[in-house]
Amino acid sequence: MSSQLGKTNYSRALTVLTSLFFMWGLITSLNDILIPHLKAIFTLSYLQAALIQFSFFTAYFVMSFPSGYLVEKLGYKRGIMIGLATAGLACLLFYPAAGAKSYPFFLGALFILASGITLLQVAANPYVTLLGKPETASSRLNLTQAFNSLGTAIGPLVGSVLILAVAVKPAQELSGLSPEQLAAYSAAEAGSVQTPYLILAALLFALAVIIGLFKLPKVKEGDTPADAPQGNAEYHAHDSVWGYRHLVLGAVGIFTYVGAEVSIGSFLVSLMGQPQIAGLSEAVAGKYLALYWTGAMVGRFIGGVVMRKIKPGHVLAFNALVNALLIAVAMSVGGQAAMWGLIAIGLFNSIMFPTIFSLAIEGLGKFTGEGSGVLCMAIVGGAIVPLIQAFFADRIGILYSFVVPLVCYGYIVFYGLKGHYADFTATRKVAAVKR
Repeated sequence: MSSQLGKTNYSRALTVLTSLFFMWGLITSLNDILIPHLKAIFTLSYLQAALIQFSFFTAYFVMSFPSGYLVEKLGYKRGIMIGLATAGLACLLFYPAAGAKSYPFFLGALFILASGITLLQVAANPYVTLLGKPETASSRLNLTQAFNSLGTAIGPLVGSVLILAVAVKPAQELSGLSPEQLAAYSAAEAGSVQTPYLILAALLFALAVIIGLFKLPKVKEGDTPADAPQGNAEYHAHDSVWGYRHLVLGAVGIFTYVGAEVSIGSFLVSLMGQPQIAGLSEAVAGKYLALYWTGAMVGRFIGGVVMRKIKPGHVLAFNALVNALLIAVAMSVGGQAAMWGLIAIGLFNSIMFPTIFSLAIEGLGKFTGEGSGVLCMAIVGGAIVPLIQAFFADRIGILYSFVVPLVCYGYIVFYGLKGHYADFTATRKVAAVKR
């Protein structure tokens, strides 16, 4: 199968798939703008505001296995179309949620939105790894994920202009407004959320139609998960997807990475607003946040090339170590240096998700689909880790709460150096291939 994949040109299919990565990146990063906006509107604590990410990323845990089953039954293309339609429907729900000014309504819409994106992730990530040679899967997924980062970079800019530009007035100022002024203010406040998500809904539905009309190639995972050589390694067959230790450890890696990335993005705007850090307004801080996500985009283009020359695990460990050091320095020095240090983390975050993902599903054969579901379940780290950081932010201050993502990067260093080797030996002369 490998030789066949190497001879087939999948460039057109990969080009179409990059649009999916772009869209879910933009949608996910808009959460970082919703957090300070809804926190001010509903007068929330950091912990309450973190429920935005909790609702969004919990969907990955709840919906990953059902999504994997759906993709297995309907195929990658139909799975992608259903995911896009589900996400588009959820974006429409933001209109009544904003009109009713209901925080629980917002949280419900976010859960449905993330359910659609979960289906996209479960289908698209392994699909990209199969569209080419196995040895270049990490590089290929990094390049397509670069467009995901382009979306995450544009999201905060769009949100800053369309959402945060409408300043939330304090309660004492609202009490002085006339009924007409209050109605006009409420309409503007609701519209700042409604318009962007109505546009997103239209784009998602249009993309579902385009995918439906486009002829995507049909690919199939290997029927058996060896004892079969892949590259320089020989993987040993197991009866269950949970028998692959490099997958299980990779799931923990996805949990810690997504948790760290989402936590940092969620609290950067609030951190930059602190007088002792930078004292920026939310609208200005939201634009600086775009630099965090732009760094991830640039790093993925670089990483896609670098990992054709250097082992992906080594690149992963190096980037995670740099991020841990950047957080340690930020907590030590404070001020604008801390702000820029945390923004720089985006550059080194870049290759982590696609690299962990591709290393974790390598050698799974017929369990590749299930393995993708396990890894997408682990994206629930984006729900749990921000809550943990929010707990500490309310108690020890927002800057020192960044010790939570620091610990996450420590684990990723281990996975890059040792964890992804857990399931195989570095020789081809181990055991006979089982048929």
